[in-house]
Amino acid sequence: MPITDEVKLDDGSKLGSLTKKIRGHQGMIIGSVIVFAVIAIALLAPLLAPHDPYEQDLMKRLLPPFWDSRGSWEHIFGTDHLGRDYLSRLIYGARISLLIGIGAALISGLIGTIMGVMAGYFGGRVDMVVTFLITVRLSMPVVLVALAVVAIVGGSLQVVITVLGLLLWDRFAVVMRSSTLQIRSMDYVAAAQAVGCSVSRVLMTEVMPNVVNNLIVITTIEIAHAIILEAALSFLGLGVQPPLPSWGLMVSEGKDMMLFEPWLITIPGVALFLLVLAINLMGDGVRDITAPENRN
Repeated sequence: MPITDEVKLDDGSKLGSLTKKIRGHQGMIIGSVIVFAVIAIALLAPLLAPHDPYEQDLMKRLLPPFWDSRGSWEHIFGTDHLGRDYLSRLIYGARISLLIGIGAALISGLIGTIMGVMAGYFGGRVDMVVTFLITVRLSMPVVLVALAVVAIVGGSLQVVITVLGLLLWDRFAVVMRSSTLQIRSMDYVAAAQAVGCSVSRVLMTEVMPNVVNNLIVITTIEIAHAIILEAALSFLGLGVQPPLPSWGLMVSEGKDMMLFEPWLITIPGVALFLLVLAINLMGDGVRDITAPENRN
């Protein structure tokens, strides 16, 4: 059999094995479906939203959802205290949550990955400095620091993304440092160094491909973490500012009516719960499928 045919068969068997693993991981399938559905809803928000999420109509304020006897199909999830359509704000709120989660994870991931890989590969003083910075960061409560910074600078979408991105890098740094320390002692890294490969080449071709599994898992965790923190900040009035339709802000605006109109906090609360749960399920699935011990 020609060598090219053997390579094709090997690639086909790997693809078939990967597909089988994905099909057998129900949690990953469920999580991925929900996440991609939310992404699609966020991207198609102008087409899916039945009303303008910013349009106010005080004559229609606090209309209940369609399942209530007083509700109607014109406003499927009812309206808020200013008469804005709740479904439309929920749909546009998906954009805010995803933008903050992904943006904060990218910033923190870049910072933490660089620090962790450098510390794990070079060791010595570099490792000492990075370890000290990680310790300093872990000594600061994220929520309190974020509250203080946002209170001083002012709440906005850009500020929330930046603050969370600069506060959530520690887990990336710890995991990347630990993974790089293990990989640095491997034979293939020593072989690359022996043939004269530059440090940048060793890091990009030998180290990074073998830590990407851990990086993906940490990224999903931090996306979910950033979404929850943004909701907490917005709930306290120091995150995304009105009239942007943040899910955390929607919960905050409905808390005064929670005993009389509980759907005002239930609907965005359930949306937050499902999105965060789905991201974690997808991350766990990616970890299980791409873990080195599960590779064929």
